[in-house]
Amino acid sequence: MKNKAIFLLLLSLVLLPLYASASPLVGGWRPLKDVNDPHVVEIGEFSVTEYNKQSKSGLKFMSVVSGESQVVSGIKYRLIVAVNDAVEIANAGASKNYEAIVWEQAWLKSRNLTSFKPAI
Repeated sequence: MKNKAIFLLLLSLVLLPLYASASPLVGGWRPLKDVNDPHVVEIGEFSVTEYNKQSKSGLKFMSVVSGESQVVSGIKYRLIVAVNDAVEIANAGASKNYEAIVWEQAWLKSRNLTSFKPAI
């Protein structure tokens, strides 16, 4: 009986880390596997379009540079997006990076831009 209890304890100590590392942490930021995934690009385009509406700016989406996602009653995306400013394009300006945070609840067909600021 004692050997069986020790065996089960050791087995759980071996298997627990394997199981825990395979499951995503709720609330923790996870790197995106593919920033060129069409859905990720769509979220990036949405962030720039929504920022332009809110601030009456003329930024042009170029690409998603990097990103993370977080599970929170939906999915929150924190993306670094490369954009060009319409005014600076005329002056041969280079693209700039911005950090965009978008909260998406796909089952409600809802997206909300919660933050958009120059990336540091």
